[in-house]
Amino acid sequence: MANLGELSLFISAFLAATILPFSSEASLIIAITAGMTPFKALIIASFGNVLAIILNYFIGYKLSNYAHKQLNSKIGKKAFYLSEKYGYYSLLFSWLPIIGDPITLIAGLSKLKFWYFFIVVATLRVARYYLIIFAIS
Repeated sequence: MANLGELSLFISAFLAATILPFSSEASLIIAITAGMTPFKALIIASFGNVLAIILNYFIGYKLSNYAHKQLNSKIGKKAFYLSEKYGYYSLLFSWLPIIGDPITLIAGLSKLKFWYFFIVVATLRVARYYLIIFAIS
């Protein structure tokens, strides 16, 4: 059974991967300084963050048919064109704060292949947490 610190870290990491303005890095550092093992913190934060990016992708995917029908402006059509053209390359920036989470939603809107999306984005998210833990250890 998870204790309050583990649950807080999971929720923080999950919310941080949505479009809500939330930071999981601070929660990760607090959890480790409060006594959670770095490995456990890495697993919990990564799990919460990766679940949220999967949710973002599928929300975007479900909205894609509706969004394509609603595009009447040149800017909207251009945004979809660019996301389809450079979508896979944009995933390399999905680990960044602020812009990374919308990229995961756009990946779903663009209907990028899920397994490619998942492997690239999940790896980058886990690597980011690993680097933070490495930096504070």
